Amino acid sequence: MCAKKGIRIIIAGGGTGGHVFPAVAIAEEFLERSDVQDVLFIGTEKGLEARVLRDMGFTLRMINVEGVKGKGAVKMIVGLLKIPWSIAQSVSIIRNFRPDIVLGVGGYASGPAVIAAHFMGIKTAIAEQNALPGFTNRILGRFVNKIFLSFPDTGNRFAGNKVVVTGNPVRKGFVKGTKKTRIKGDKFSILIFGGSQGARTINSAVVKSVEYLEDIKDRLVITHQTGAKDVEEVSAAYHSYGVSAGVHSFITDMSSAYESADLLICRAGATSIAEITATGKAAVLIPYPFAVGNHQELNARVLVDAAAAEMLLESELDGEKLAGIIRRLFNNPETIDRMEQESERLGNLKAAEHIVYECMAIPGQWSGVRGKI
Repeated sequence: MCAKKGIRIIIAGGGTGGHVFPAVAIAEEFLERSDVQDVLFIGTEKGLEARVLRDMGFTLRMINVEGVKGKGAVKMIVGLLKIPWSIAQSVSIIRNFRPDIVLGVGGYASGPAVIAAHFMGIKTAIAEQNALPGFTNRILGRFVNKIFLSFPDTGNRFAGNKVVVTGNPVRKGFVKGTKKTRIKGDKFSILIFGGSQGARTINSAVVKSVEYLEDIKDRLVITHQTGAKDVEEVSAAYHSYGVSAGVHSFITDMSSAYESADLLICRAGATSIAEITATGKAAVLIPYPFAVGNHQELNARVLVDAAAAEMLLESELDGEKLAGIIRRLFNNPETIDRMEQESERLGNLKAAEHIVYECMAIPGQWSGVRGKI
């Protein structure tokens, strides 16, 4: 085997966009460094990473692992039985790739890979996107060299000497664009999504809201990511109302969709919040009510309190109420402008850069020349 010419990174984890897309942002930042040779992802076949990473040009290796928490007795036992095999698979991948650091980003695949790397004497770190850390990261925090947090309040759940508050990374495409000049009555672009898997309650409410927007429907430009299960039903519903809408099961180029939108209607996951504020967009946030510790509502309140977004709880969500918010914002472009200004103030475009810097600062021998960070 030939000698390594530069630093090699493994990023492990995934499952949903909330884990996958921050991981992509970190990988992009690593690959901008001249002393980084390669980045490899470790994930699972069931996660979003299996659908999107290769299309983005990244190399992905799979391990066979499932969740064990909140899955019921039978699935928990099956998940536990798979852990030794998934660690063995991770050991094999790590031996072949020979990384200098393994970074876990949450999700099932991060656990076995980070544990394997730790016991192989390789530098390790984790990134936690949410205010309340996930089950896997709470365990891994005991082993890793560094812990990167999106929210300062998360720090009291980990050993303080390992913690660095970096913010939640966003991909390179998510940058603040040129601000639009809006005039009342102009076309009004709305981007709707419920996360990478979609959200049926949001899909249903948005479609029903069109019934109450008959007089302005011709001025609405709707782009809607529904998830695979609802795409045909939602598309047919828009057609029945005579609304021209771009309906997609999944939007690969989400940064372009953000750029053209006047208003976002979406969940309040940590990654969505980071992307909204990085692009300086106005939003109507509908927090997922079953998020652990109600963290999505807490995320949303940060933007609401800053006048950067409006919030509609799912328990209050219906087509008429949502239509009322859309109509009010459509009729008051100056309100959208103010929301964008406040959103932009909350944005953090340096999180991925900060994480890469801190990874490279972990003490120990590197295979490549570290160079300037």
